[in-house]
Amino acid sequence: MSNSTSSRTESITHVVEEYGGDIRHARQVSTLALRLFDELQPLHRRTETDREYLEYAALLHDIGWAEGRAGHHKRALETIRREEQLPFNEYERRIIGNIARYHRKSLPKKSHTPFVELNAPDRELVCKLAALLRVADGLDVAHTDAVREIGCGIHPDRIVINCTFSSPAVEERKSALKKSDLFESVYRRRLVIE
Repeated sequence: MSNSTSSRTESITHVVEEYGGDIRHARQVSTLALRLFDELQPLHRRTETDREYLEYAALLHDIGWAEGRAGHHKRALETIRREEQLPFNEYERRIIGNIARYHRKSLPKKSHTPFVELNAPDRELVCKLAALLRVADGLDVAHTDAVREIGCGIHPDRIVINCTFSSPAVEERKSALKKSDLFESVYRRRLVIE
C-alpha cells in the first residue's frame, strides 16, 4: 500500500469513527471485499485504482447508520458526496458513494438519479464493485469476524467461495447468498458458498 493510499485510509477511518461507525465490521468487510476482488480479477479485469475505490466504499458503507438503520445505504451515498473531511475529488465521491449505496436493498435502477448520472463505463464499474461489497457485507452480517479466509473457484456456470469459518456461520452464508442477486447478474454465474 502506498503512503498516499495509507494516508487516505487513515482519514477515512477517522471519519467512520467520528460518525460512530463499527470500524471493526468496516475493516472486516473491506478485507473480504478486497479478497473477492483479487480472486475474481480474471472475470472483472478492474484496475488497482478500482480496487482502492472498493476498499474505501467498504470502509464507508455503513456511515449512514448515525441516523438509524432504515435508509442508511442511501445516507451513505449522501454523506460520502458531501463530507468535506473525506479525501476524495468529486468524481471519486460519485463512484465510491454509489458503490457504498448499493451494499444493501435495491439494485441499481434507471430511476436512481445519482447512478444514472454516471456514464455507462462508470455504471458498469459501480455494479461490478457493489456486487462484491454486497457479498462481503453478507459474510459479516453478525459483525463477529466469523469468516477467517476465503478463496474462489471460477467455473463456467458458478463461482464457489470457499470459506474458513471460526464458527458455524449459518447467518453469514444465508445473508451472503441473499445478497448475491447483483453478483449473479453482473458475473453471470451462480454463487455457491462452501
